[in-house]
Amino acid sequence: MTREEHPAAGRRAEIAEGIAAVRARIAAACAAAGRDEGELTLIAVTKTFPASDVRLLAGLGLTDVGENRDQEARPKAADCADLPLTWHFVGRLQTNKARAVAGYAGVVHSVDRPRLVSALSDAAVRAERTLRCLVQVSLDEAEGRGGASPRDVPRIADEIAAASGLELGGVMAVAPLGADPAPAFTRLAGIAAELRGNHPDARIVSAGMSGDLEQAIACGATHLRVGTALLGGRRAIVR
Repeated sequence: MTREEHPAAGRRAEIAEGIAAVRARIAAACAAAGRDEGELTLIAVTKTFPASDVRLLAGLGLTDVGENRDQEARPKAADCADLPLTWHFVGRLQTNKARAVAGYAGVVHSVDRPRLVSALSDAAVRAERTLRCLVQVSLDEAEGRGGASPRDVPRIADEIAAASGLELGGVMAVAPLGADPAPAFTRLAGIAAELRGNHPDARIVSAGMSGDLEQAIACGATHLRVGTALLGGRRAIVR
């Protein structure tokens, strides 16, 4: 029988190959940076991919899953509620979606303003859950990408740390488009180090995606948000 005759088996093999390739890249980058692979958490960003792929990822041992739109994440999380997954919300988040996201996410990477801190706190308390929150830092101030100005990071971090139902995890950033990501990730590492001066347990540095994970690892990233390199090109429709 060919893979085409067993599409589920074929898809599992494709994802397994993607995981192996990304793990090999992580291992090489860690070796080059003198870091332990155990310091890294690989998050599979599954936007536009179906819940069946999330199940295949989990079966292959990858249980940290990232989504950037609540409309897609919520039903997918419900479909996979029987699995031991940690859901990471990694996209821009409107305050009116905070209550929904608090129902399934374990980590919110994109907290960038005080109003969102308040909304997530209220939602977490209502849901009787604790959300780990990261301050998203803008490294290029591009419109539409979200993120707090570096000068505002300490204040937002303090508000997260003081808020009921929330736990300050660290920082997140996306590298500027069309530029060498290394200087941006170096800057993020400095911001993260300053943050740990006041909040020593906020050790997460969420940085690095399919195209720049090596540079992120070299600059101290602890969490990588990888989609295409694991799952292939984005699909137009989620099934």
